[in-house]
Amino acid sequence: MSIIALWLIQVPGWLLFAYLVAAQCTAAVSYSIGVKMGTQEPADRITEVGVAFFKGYAGADLIFYTPLLGLGLVGHFLGSSWASVTLGAALGVTVYWPIACLWTVKAARGAVGWDLPKEEQYWVVLPVIAGWGALGLVLLSLGI
Repeated sequence: MSIIALWLIQVPGWLLFAYLVAAQCTAAVSYSIGVKMGTQEPADRITEVGVAFFKGYAGADLIFYTPLLGLGLVGHFLGSSWASVTLGAALGVTVYWPIACLWTVKAARGAVGWDLPKEEQYWVVLPVIAGWGALGLVLLSLGI
């Protein structure tokens, strides 16, 4: 593995993986714990529909995305033949879900009961995550 792959794919990938395990997977099991941790939004600020939306992402992260990302990162680190496909699939999700989430946040803005307390943080963090996913896809396609 090249030093570029280590610093541009592996290190940010494992940081994202750790965040997903701590914040998203925990919230999938108990959304109220996510609210207490400050990684999820309370229902009184975003409505029960907003909570359902965020629970949906947390559940998908728990069941599919986080394990796929971890498996892809391990395979990439080991130089496995299947790693490009697995990590590429995870990176595709890494680009997709922040865009879908931001689109929803923008569309919900001003809706009755929707008062996202930390919306600015979404607009800072999620583009960085999507950008990293896109960069990772480019690097994988170049064989790095």
